[in-house]
Amino acid sequence: MAVNQAIASLRRHFLSDQTPATGTAKINVGTTERLLSTAGGALLTYYGIKRGTSPGGVTMATLGGALLFRGATGYCSVNEALGRDTSDHELKPIEITQTFTLFKYRHDVYNFWRHLENLPRFMHHLQKVTQLDSKRSHWEAKIPGGLGTIAWEAEIVDDRPDELISWRSLPGSQIDNSGEVTFIEAPGGKGTEVQATICYRAPIGALGKSVATLLNPALAQMVREDLRRFKQLMESGEIPTIEGQPSGRA
Repeated sequence: MAVNQAIASLRRHFLSDQTPATGTAKINVGTTERLLSTAGGALLTYYGIKRGTSPGGVTMATLGGALLFRGATGYCSVNEALGRDTSDHELKPIEITQTFTLFKYRHDVYNFWRHLENLPRFMHHLQKVTQLDSKRSHWEAKIPGGLGTIAWEAEIVDDRPDELISWRSLPGSQIDNSGEVTFIEAPGGKGTEVQATICYRAPIGALGKSVATLLNPALAQMVREDLRRFKQLMESGEIPTIEGQPSGRA
């Protein structure tokens, strides 16, 4: 029971921590190995303590403690000595930030993006976005290489008309997606400065492994091209606003 609680607690910690470790901490053990180390360490420590001060019990308890330390800190001295770093093989998030100036009124640019069903018109990695209500939406994206599609639901978490839109995927989604777009009037009233940040991250566990093919450099390049296409599309005059305009694809 105690072992299961320890594993569940550690997993909740990993799932809730969406930011990479920073600072001087040395992490050279991947998430999967850390979970296994914690589980194995807890078992060895438990049985070692039950055996008391016998040589076998002391050995098991000592090894169990080392595995618990390995799982809790993500650091392994053996990995360090061998130059092995399994953390490099964990699924890394893909985050793309683009900043550009559009020669369009800020209100028009904001309105176009706020109508989320417009996004696939220039984001070619998206197959479809369906607005479910004022905040929630259903997204479908293409997996690079023609390997199919992946879907998730998202919610708008901050919406300031003509200023900012931010969203994030809902818990239990096949993939974690978030984004933020800010709209600032360019100096001298000459258009709109847009900064868009889009992030994709695979969930931990078997579900994450099933979408690993989506998180690769091909997707990052696709998203960058999509954001550049947004500028071209808005300035081309084909779809400058949400309503009453011709619909076209770049």
